[in-house]
Amino acid sequence: MDALRRGLTVLSCVLLLASCQEDGPAASTATEPVPDLLSLSQQKCERSGGTWGLTPSKATFVCYRNLSDSGKLCSSADDCKGLCLARSRTCSPIEPFYGCHEVLSKGGVRQTLCIE
Repeated sequence: MDALRRGLTVLSCVLLLASCQEDGPAASTATEPVPDLLSLSQQKCERSGGTWGLTPSKATFVCYRNLSDSGKLCSSADDCKGLCLARSRTCSPIEPFYGCHEVLSKGGVRQTLCIE
């Protein structure tokens, strides 16, 4: 009976982990059609090296851009093209960087910033 219980526990954990999704942009290869009004914006985004995708709320599309200073050490927002993340004291990897994050302001003051 213990072997069966362990097997079911492992199976449950695997199924739970398989249902998780990585945060971040939904790539333009997603099955959601891009409205005609946005197709020019999508083309401009992708030509400039961005990734066209849905916002986390899936309400609209946005151009995600990888930032060249991603992971660089920072002590204030002035040190980064995007956000200076307070916990790691590194520059954010992309913009827009959705969600709530502890960031360092231009003066190096720790703040909570939420981008929806």
